[in-house]
Amino acid sequence: MTVESPQLSTAENAAGGPVEAPLVLSTEPPRTLGAWAQTALWANLGISLFGPLTGALIGLSVGSVGLGILATVVGCAIGAVILGGAATFGAVTGAPSMVALRGLLGRRGSIVPTVLNIAQNIGWGTMEIIVISTTAATILGSGWRWPFVLVAGAVTTTMAVRPLGSVKLLRTIMVWLVIACSVYLFVMVLREPVHPIDQSHVIGFWPAVDLAVAGVVSFAPLAADYSRHSRSTRAAFTGAAAGYGLAAIAYYTLGVFAIAHLTGDLSDAKLIGALVGLPAGGIALFILMVDEVDEAFANIYSTTMSVHNLAPNVDRRVLSIGIGILCTLLAGLLDFSRYQSFLYLIGSVFVPLFTVAVVDFAVVRRGRWDVSDRAPFRPGPVIAWACGFLAYQLIYPGEIPGWSDLWAGLAAALHLSAPSWLGSSVGSIAVAAVATALIGLVGRWRRTVTPIG
Repeated sequence: MTVESPQLSTAENAAGGPVEAPLVLSTEPPRTLGAWAQTALWANLGISLFGPLTGALIGLSVGSVGLGILATVVGCAIGAVILGGAATFGAVTGAPSMVALRGLLGRRGSIVPTVLNIAQNIGWGTMEIIVISTTAATILGSGWRWPFVLVAGAVTTTMAVRPLGSVKLLRTIMVWLVIACSVYLFVMVLREPVHPIDQSHVIGFWPAVDLAVAGVVSFAPLAADYSRHSRSTRAAFTGAAAGYGLAAIAYYTLGVFAIAHLTGDLSDAKLIGALVGLPAGGIALFILMVDEVDEAFANIYSTTMSVHNLAPNVDRRVLSIGIGILCTLLAGLLDFSRYQSFLYLIGSVFVPLFTVAVVDFAVVRRGRWDVSDRAPFRPGPVIAWACGFLAYQLIYPGEIPGWSDLWAGLAAALHLSAPSWLGSSVGSIAVAAVATALIGLVGRWRRTVTPIG
């Protein structure tokens, strides 16, 4: 452990109460989570109402159930490996995610991904509360949206204040309820007649894979916030990779099946309405809506952990309450628009970053990261991250007006045209991994060469 000297886990633990996460960065984290606890946690996080929404986007992107499921499996498998690798950072160093990145980028260099992660976690926390309140409004009536915004915000903020207690609740109760609801929804969707899939949104197989990768890797910046409490590195990797990867495959696949079996406008919240319209679908969706609070809780808590990289001595409970209030207010004012573009933009930043981190941690530095506040800046990983980001944008920059046009114009000026079989995530991962390995080899060679004279 290289953050600070160990202390008692929490004030509650010192008084003989339940063990909880540290209140400040300098406190040693308790190692209470085994393989099952982490698998259940990540399975719960992977079972999300955003899963069918993402799966529907994947299916519409390829225009075929078979290709949609294949894109889902390929994308989730790639993302799960990166997610599992990111979880090992916390298990080895005992540091939360953004603090662990000090070992990759240095203390000052870690500030950039920290700020980006704070922004994306606030965005995800807001979206999770939106999907909870929208589902409630779809089931109970439009007048219930704001009450459920407030209720969801209050519950998720409370969970973020007591994260390890919330993990225990998820693994002992909610995981079994949501598995039962998931099986029911699959059966009811597949009982509906098959109809042709709208081909007007088809953009290709690999952009669909990118959506799946981005959905899974969006949790990589959160992984070490929980795996720092893991009893072993193996439990951290398998819990995150298997738990989240398999759950994401299942729920993205549900979305793919939905576009082939359900009718009407299935974009964004309209898909939720179609699922509610199934026999007893409202009951199943209501249970899943209750379970959705774990995603919002995870994003609020991880925003707090990210802030600790900048302000390590601020009580995380105070931070969680403030961030929870902010996400709740934003959720009451915003909607689902541009969710797909949001996924692509997240993917372009965090897919190459955590590819670089996994390769550097496992191959270049072999687990020896300095995560203290004296960690020196390392330009090599920054260069590799930039290479991966550029590759992602030049292959497929998404559809954000202005942003995508900028990168399309740059690619044209450079006479670059990506082959149809290459996706942004796959290309970015390959470029970032190779760049990290090569820069690491050069650095190792320079350190071993004896200067002449």
